[in-house]
Amino acid sequence: MASTCPSSIAQLLLVVYLSVFLLLANAHPMSPTSPPRKDAPSPAAAKGVTGISPALVSTLRETLDAIKNVASIISSFPIGGILGGGDLRLSSAVADCLDLLDLSSDELSWSMSTTTSSQPTNAGGTAAAARLGTGDARSDLRSWLGGALGNQDTCKEGLDETGSVLGSLVGAALNTVTSLLTDGLGKVAAGAGAEAAIASTSSRRGLADGAGVHPSWLGARERRMLQMSVGGMAVDAVVAKDGSGNYTTVSAAVEAAPAESERRYVIYVKKGVYKETVDVKKKKWNLMLVGDGMGVTVISGHRNYVDGYTTFRSATVAVNGKGFMARDMTFENTAGPSKHQAVALRCDSDLSVFYRCGFEGYQDTLYAHSLRQFYRDCRVSGTVDFVFGNAAAVFQNCTLAARLPLPDQKNSVTAQGRLDSNMTTGFAFQFCNVTADADLQRALANQSAAAAMTQTYLGRPWKEYSRVVFMQSYIGGVVWPEGWLAWDGEFALDTLYYGEYMNTGPGAGVGGRVKWPGFHVMTSPAQAGNFTVAQFIEGNMWLPPTGVKYTAGLTS
Repeated sequence: MASTCPSSIAQLLLVVYLSVFLLLANAHPMSPTSPPRKDAPSPAAAKGVTGISPALVSTLRETLDAIKNVASIISSFPIGGILGGGDLRLSSAVADCLDLLDLSSDELSWSMSTTTSSQPTNAGGTAAAARLGTGDARSDLRSWLGGALGNQDTCKEGLDETGSVLGSLVGAALNTVTSLLTDGLGKVAAGAGAEAAIASTSSRRGLADGAGVHPSWLGARERRMLQMSVGGMAVDAVVAKDGSGNYTTVSAAVEAAPAESERRYVIYVKKGVYKETVDVKKKKWNLMLVGDGMGVTVISGHRNYVDGYTTFRSATVAVNGKGFMARDMTFENTAGPSKHQAVALRCDSDLSVFYRCGFEGYQDTLYAHSLRQFYRDCRVSGTVDFVFGNAAAVFQNCTLAARLPLPDQKNSVTAQGRLDSNMTTGFAFQFCNVTADADLQRALANQSAAAAMTQTYLGRPWKEYSRVVFMQSYIGGVVWPEGWLAWDGEFALDTLYYGEYMNTGPGAGVGGRVKWPGFHVMTSPAQAGNFTVAQFIEGNMWLPPTGVKYTAGLTS
C-alpha cells in the first residue's frame, strides 16, 4: 500500500526545518581533543595493547559518534502535524531506526570491549567481553560489527518505503555509518593489524574435552530447566489468562523482568492464546519463556504491512535482549496472506535459542534479523520468504512447511539478507524437513488448480551475498526441480552462496537445479562442515550449558 505523500507546502517546510537542523547538528563536530567516552577505550589504553590497530580503534570510535549523530537527527523529526502527518508507516519507520541505531550503539560498545587488554571484570571475575559474548573475542567482534552494519540497512530500507523526504535527507548520514562499519568489518576480516589485538580468550573445542569459556549466566540450572517438566521447574514468574499466575499477559511479565540479568530469568506461560504483541527490550538479558507445548501456549498478533506497519514493526514478538531462550511455545501472526508482510517473531538476540517452538504465518513469518541464533525441533510455516533476515542461524531437526499462497505468489522458504562478503551470517539447515503444510496438502490432494500451479523454492537472494545451505535434510516433492528462485533478473547470482549437501527426498535431486555461479552441490565433508553448529555459530562455546540437544558437526 502506497504511503501518503506530504503536500508541496509541507515538503518545503520540512526541507527547511531539517536543513537548519542538519547545519546545527554538524556545526560543532567532535574535535580530536574531545574527552573519550566511557564506552570506548582511551588513546592511552589503546597504546597499551600490544599489536592493536589504531585504525580499527579510530574507526569504531568514529562510527559510534556517527550513529549518535544520525539518531539525534531522526529523533527530532516532527512526525505529527503538517510536517509528518499521521502516517503509521512513517512513525513505525522512525521508531525502527531509533531502536536499530540504539542496538548498533550497544554492538559498537561491545566491540570496543574486545580491543582492551585490561577489561573490567564482574563479581565472578569474567572479562567484560566474555560476559557479553562467547568468550571468543574474534568471533564476537565480527558478529557484532556485522549486526550493526545490517541495522543501518534495515533502517534505510524502512525510511525509503515511507515516501517521506526524511529518507533522502538522512540518507547521506546513514551511508556514512554504513561506510564506516564496512571499513571496520573489513579490517577485522582481513586481519589488518587486528588479529594480534583481538586475541581469542578460548579455542574452539569439541564436546569431548569439556573445556572452553562459557558466559557466566549459563550453568546447571539451564540444563535442569530443559530436561525437567514444567511442573517441576523453578520459575521466576507465571503468566496465566485465568489469573492463577503473577501476570495475565506475557508483556507485563517481560516488563517486570530484571534488566541486564546475569542469571537466567524464567517466565512460565500457561496454556492459552495470548492476543498481544510482546517486545523483549535490549536490556532484558537472559530471559526465558517456557510454555505448555507447541500449539498449546500461543502468542498471537496480526500486525502487517498492508495496515501500515513496517515489516520490522509487524512482529507479534520482538526479541532484542541477548541470551534469549524459548521452549514449548508458538508465535503466530494471523494477518493472513492478503496482508503480505506479517512477522510472527523477530529476533536480534545474540546467542539465542528456540527449542520445540512453532512459528506460524504466511509472508515473512520468522525474521531472524541479526546475530547468532539456534533453532532445534522447531516448526516454521509460511509462503513468501517465510524464514528471512541476516542472522547467523542454524536450524536442526526443524520442519519447514510451505502453505498455500495467493494465486500470483511463489513460495520461498528463505530470503537471506547477507549484504557484505565479510559478514559471518547465513542460514544453515541440518536434519530438517521441507514439506507442504496442511492447507497446501489438501489443495494438492483435491487437485486444486491453484495448488498445482504453486511453485515452492528453497530460497531467493534478498541481498547481494545471500547465503543458505541445506544439508542432510529431507526435501519433499513440494520443492520444484530448479530448487532456487531468482530475486530480480541476474541480481546476486554471481555473489550469493547457496549449497546442498547429502539431502534426501523426492525434491532433493540436484540434476535440474539452477546453474548459477553461486550455487554449489557440496561433496566434501570439510566444505559442508563450515556450516555446522560448531563452526558456523561456534555453538560448542555457548550451547552445551543450555541443555538443548544439538549435533556439533556432520553425521556419517
